[in-house]
Amino acid sequence: MTAKAYLGQAYRLDQRIQSKKSQITSLENMAMNCTSVITGMPHNAKISVSPMADAVCRIVDIKNSLGDELTQLLNLKISILEIIHSVKNLEYQLILEKRYLCYQQWETIACDLNYSVSWVLKLHRKALRAVDTLMAGKEKKK
Repeated sequence: MTAKAYLGQAYRLDQRIQSKKSQITSLENMAMNCTSVITGMPHNAKISVSPMADAVCRIVDIKNSLGDELTQLLNLKISILEIIHSVKNLEYQLILEKRYLCYQQWETIACDLNYSVSWVLKLHRKALRAVDTLMAGKEKKK
């Protein structure tokens, strides 16, 4: 796995978590708006009797998987932070942290560091090469 792919995993996982949070909010809103219709007529066993109960069950399932993904994201971010801090150049560390842990745009990073975007991208490429070297060294030790 390349350094860029490894470091980018946290962003994708964070996107999945945000998506699940949106699903939970949507389902909670739906559950609050559900009402039961009580009639004396027999009903089809395959049709849900309580849409609210179905929504609550789905919410619980999503919240359980969300907790697992939050733990996974935390562990991944710690691992990424350890790799980034293994890079000797402090400027490279800062760029990598801002991009892969804070998910900042290139323009924001450049503005924060008082650099041009092209210079930040050049430093980023060098930082990724440094991480690739570190990761290759760790692979050889295994």
